[in-house]
Amino acid sequence: MEVTNVTEYDAIAKQKLPKMVYDYYASGAEDQWTLQENRNAFARILFRPRILIDVTNIDMTTTVLGFKISMPIMIAPTAMQKMAHPEGEYATARAASSAGTIMTLSSWATSSVEEVASTGPGIRFFQLYVYKDRNVVAQLVRRAERAGFKAIALTVDTPRLGRREADIKNRFTLPPFLTLKNFEGLDLGKMDEANDSGLASYVAGQIDRSLSWKDVKWLQTITKMPILVKGVITAEDTRLAIQAGAAGIIVSNHGARQLDYVPATIMALEEVVKAAQGRVPVFLDGGVRRGTDVFKALALGASGIFIGRPVVFSLAAEGEAGVKKVLQMLREEFELTMALSGCRSVSEITRNHISTDWDTPRAQFTPRL
Repeated sequence: MEVTNVTEYDAIAKQKLPKMVYDYYASGAEDQWTLQENRNAFARILFRPRILIDVTNIDMTTTVLGFKISMPIMIAPTAMQKMAHPEGEYATARAASSAGTIMTLSSWATSSVEEVASTGPGIRFFQLYVYKDRNVVAQLVRRAERAGFKAIALTVDTPRLGRREADIKNRFTLPPFLTLKNFEGLDLGKMDEANDSGLASYVAGQIDRSLSWKDVKWLQTITKMPILVKGVITAEDTRLAIQAGAAGIIVSNHGARQLDYVPATIMALEEVVKAAQGRVPVFLDGGVRRGTDVFKALALGASGIFIGRPVVFSLAAEGEAGVKKVLQMLREEFELTMALSGCRSVSEITRNHISTDWDTPRAQFTPRL
């Protein structure tokens, strides 16, 4: 049966993947309220389309940190992609490159920065977890920079791993034939079996809980790459991120896998955008499954969005071709949404093109009697 939208890959991946793997990709933290809300919140934003505008030509191109990309739809970092498909991150990198967009490689990838770079040209960002051993961090950042990666996406919402109950039930661990390739030579590439989640134990042992704003400044002393702070959902932290020298902000709740009952990212977006005051670009990840979602995020002030789960689910279903198809479907839906809203370029998408339940009521036209 032909796949006609992004969400359909979820069920295909569920059929194909071992339960432990599917559950790892699909689940959120605790009650999974935020997991549902990341999707549901988009449905509460409605369009105010403008008509009778010449939409013969639609230009979806945009720039991110000075790099021109084909559309404001990019690939978020998702860990351990070879659990989904033998080609893993290689396939994802090639799909992103052929779509003319950016891939973010996870620290916990099952392919190394060098291996991903070897797939050919492409604009790539590197997602960074800060380990207790700062030499490991410095080494990894240098390797990413040498391999031609263009920015660091620093994950800041994971001093400890969220409580993901499916992973506890399944005793999640990285399959024995795979390693966290970036850490292989450092004896940090393997995950031990644990009596709960193997990943939670790994994080508890290796990831630095003392990470603070001073470390954001420290990172800037060891790399020329711009730093995007990933995991900001408040105005207060937006201002601190900018003070600390962040080049951009990714509004993210870690795919609803960390703290449950935080707002959907699309609900937190406008607060962050207003606090940033145009000083740095603001991006969003979490819950994007349609071109309409992309448009809504841009209308609320995002410079672009990142997709996570749709990548691993389509990768599981059809490998590189699946990831390409997800990017193509989102592209086509986004183009159609732009046309039907009367926007010919990304810069024409404004706050007036949507209405939300927190808008102040617009002045009603009252006819004179």
